[in-house]
Amino acid sequence: MAQTIKGAEWLIKESQFADTYTPDEFNEEQLMIKDMCNQFLEAEVMPILDRIDALEPGLMKSLVQKTGEQGLLATSFPEEYGGLGKDFITSTIINEYLGAGFSYAVAIAAHTGIGTLPILYFGTAEQKEKYIPKLISGEWAGAYGLTEPNSGSDALSARTTAKLSEDGKYYILNGQKCWITNGGFADVYTVFAKVDGDKFTGFIVERGTEGFTQGHEEKKMGIKGSSTVQLYFQDAKVPVENVLGEIGKGHRIAFNILNIGRLKLCAAALGGARRACNTSIQYAKTREQFKQPIANFGAIKHKLAQMAIDIFACETGLYRTASWVENWYQKLKEEGKPYNEALLGAAEEYAIECAMLKVYGSETLDFVVDEGVQIHGGNGFSAEYNISRAYRDSRINRIYEGTNEINRLLTLDMTLKRAMQGRLGLMGPAMEVQKELMSIPEFGGEDDAPFAAELKLIGNLKKAILMVSGAAVQKFMMNIEQEQEVLMNIADMAIDIFHAESVLLRCMKINAQRGVEKSSLINDIMRTYLYDAADKVNKSGKDAVNAFAEGDEQRMILMGLRRFTKAEPFNSKQARRNIANALISEGKYCF
Repeated sequence: MAQTIKGAEWLIKESQFADTYTPDEFNEEQLMIKDMCNQFLEAEVMPILDRIDALEPGLMKSLVQKTGEQGLLATSFPEEYGGLGKDFITSTIINEYLGAGFSYAVAIAAHTGIGTLPILYFGTAEQKEKYIPKLISGEWAGAYGLTEPNSGSDALSARTTAKLSEDGKYYILNGQKCWITNGGFADVYTVFAKVDGDKFTGFIVERGTEGFTQGHEEKKMGIKGSSTVQLYFQDAKVPVENVLGEIGKGHRIAFNILNIGRLKLCAAALGGARRACNTSIQYAKTREQFKQPIANFGAIKHKLAQMAIDIFACETGLYRTASWVENWYQKLKEEGKPYNEALLGAAEEYAIECAMLKVYGSETLDFVVDEGVQIHGGNGFSAEYNISRAYRDSRINRIYEGTNEINRLLTLDMTLKRAMQGRLGLMGPAMEVQKELMSIPEFGGEDDAPFAAELKLIGNLKKAILMVSGAAVQKFMMNIEQEQEVLMNIADMAIDIFHAESVLLRCMKINAQRGVEKSSLINDIMRTYLYDAADKVNKSGKDAVNAFAEGDEQRMILMGLRRFTKAEPFNSKQARRNIANALISEGKYCF
């Protein structure tokens, strides 16, 4: 097994390309599952997108059932409940490739994720036996009731109450939930309420429960085919045996499920981005202006290339993390942890990376669909073209599973907490950077080994974030959580550095496997990404520093920042043209 680093350790440790898993390593079975997902979408979903968006009664439920019949809901679930027991990377592949299915993708992701996993991870043996087989076969559909009209990001301020009945047989639920995906057709709901007014607790609520009703379908800007309703509880009688987990420990369910949900959202966004990219390439090849296809124009090539670069970075970071989760899960299993605790422990270990992936994946999708509409011109604004549907549907991804702002704040918050708990040795490397900052730079001969310059740049970018975050912590101490702008600046540095390193390691691995000649386009992607990342890290770092430092301290940190983010001159225009020409030649994303 390849060496697996702990969550956030990539910040302070040098990773080896040989230990880095990439999507170029899917095995035969995984490639077959990928093809199954693509075929299912083309046969069952794409021809009826308008019917799905019209919320045709019973249609989405039937698609969930059909997906179950194909075995695509059961892939990663334990065999004892009727699952196929596949690894985490395989389940990520399914999330990615079904993720191209617009509203259908939302329904499936909600069903297999937040609709099913709470019971699998926190349910009793009896609860699992009762619900899991029917959920993973598609016979029943799942949903998740957390958000309320007055509690979104602040989930623990929920007002829905649960009171034990006098005979001790039921909890009586009263309250309201909103924005509930699959709410209009689900059979089983994980719902959160406060027992005795303060003990935040999970419950399994079945459709048809006395006192439990669903509201009308919400009219939304995008994902119109996704069922979204309010849930109402008026003295709803939930049997005591349907308490999920422990009384007062509902936060463990809510927050742990989100870690995996964020990674899976990134996977689904990636699938959507790749489809939108392919749609845009095909349009650019067939749309003629000035007596030639618009794909011939440099401005269009720039857009297509940037789409591909961001998609490449997104999938690289995603599968690097998915392999870490899988390896950590296996490690915990070997230590004797049961299935649920092992996977939850693995997801928690990489919660920082999951938060970063959620941000990067959703923003990649937003960028790709926006540029896709631009390439389509006026036609992109027409509802007749799927790119307009992709544009509308993408916007929600930056909001649910924790807004991107929340996830940026969490990225740094969790990192600093781990450092203070001794889980992450940040202090030593941060002090070394401080010493280096005070010393005279070395101007020795440059290492001419392959990728030496790029590896040095990644090392320097890590020094940049350690320098800026260390100075910010020293300045604000315990009050740093109040400085949200600074925290988000540093989080952006982390996101860009993580993906830059991931892209470089994948590129090095491909070069080692294929040879330099056959890797030239991958090298173009990598160099362009790193060249841009250096500038972005500099800008985010500068904005952070200017917010808390002044005088000599400010000048010194900014000087260090310039030093650590310096990238060699590079003709990114030509690199992008090379990338775009390959896309146009293949007629699709081809990396």
